[in-house]
Amino acid sequence: MTNKTFLTFHGCIYLMFSLALFFIPTIIWPMYGVEINDKYAYFLSQHTTIFLGGIAAISLLLKDIEAGITAKKLFTALLILNILGALITIYAGVTGIFVGFGWSDPAFFIILSIFTYLQLKKQ
Repeated sequence: MTNKTFLTFHGCIYLMFSLALFFIPTIIWPMYGVEINDKYAYFLSQHTTIFLGGIAAISLLLKDIEAGITAKKLFTALLILNILGALITIYAGVTGIFVGFGWSDPAFFIILSIFTYLQLKKQ
């Protein structure tokens, strides 16, 4: 896969989650077994979208990056991000925080980690 295709795909996924968690957190989180029960939890969901949206922006704005040192550093950072996502969401599933559709988050981060690793190897 080209860097452009990968980063467009990666950025769009993060953008969709960012928008969903900002605009409809009371619909999204209960599917994962997490309850939005007050204005503080609602805000924390929206606050999380700062980072998700930032990752989307970085991925989409750098989609034309060519193979080289900078691309390698970008993909290394994205790999770290996705591995952390996998570890944290696996923890949430094992401890019972994520139930229901919660299994999809570790799967999502593991798959993105694999694709990111493969893209990193091409640099």
